[in-house]
Amino acid sequence: MGTDKSNRVGLVISRTDPIRDFLSDASKDATLSDELQRTSSDLLLQSEIPYVPFRTVWMASDPSTRPDLTRLFSGTRFIFSSPKPREKSEELKARLKKLEDIAERKAYQELVKDITPPKDVQEPFSSYKDQLGFGLHVVVTMFTGYLLGYAAFRALFNHSPAMNAAGGILGLVGAMFVETFLFIIRSSNADADKTRKSSQKPRSSFSTSRIKKNQ
Repeated sequence: MGTDKSNRVGLVISRTDPIRDFLSDASKDATLSDELQRTSSDLLLQSEIPYVPFRTVWMASDPSTRPDLTRLFSGTRFIFSSPKPREKSEELKARLKKLEDIAERKAYQELVKDITPPKDVQEPFSSYKDQLGFGLHVVVTMFTGYLLGYAAFRALFNHSPAMNAAGGILGLVGAMFVETFLFIIRSSNADADKTRKSSQKPRSSFSTSRIKKNQ
């Protein structure tokens, strides 16, 4: 009959013939209490004996008749049991699962980065900050054009209020046309860069595959 390994507490030793003989004598020793005699009988039935109750029986036995611990433990071996694994909380499990998913996504992206097309270039004025900055730039440009036209017509037409206002309007319209022309150029350059990058990626992948094939 063996001990319940899940209930082991403290040091456990294997039973040897000297230990069995000592427990057999202790279970019949009238000098010991009934409780210690029952403990000796219970330990005698076990192949793996807890050290603490065994030592209690040995300490209560008659010192003149009990065997030395050195002789009792000769040939015995210590039995170690693995501690019960700690239970992970649900919060920790969810966090570990999330970190595992992130690591898997990063590993996958790293694996396919050479064959997946590049991400699209950010479109002009895709953010509120870009739109606000462009709007302020247009307002300042048109106001500057108005002032330049107003000043030019004022110098040319002898301070005529009507002509001065007309010159300011012409300057404003001219500035608006210039800003529109510059916007078209910037958009065309961005589209050209995007097309060039998209065309270069397949050629690079094809060249790499050809090199590997030739090797």
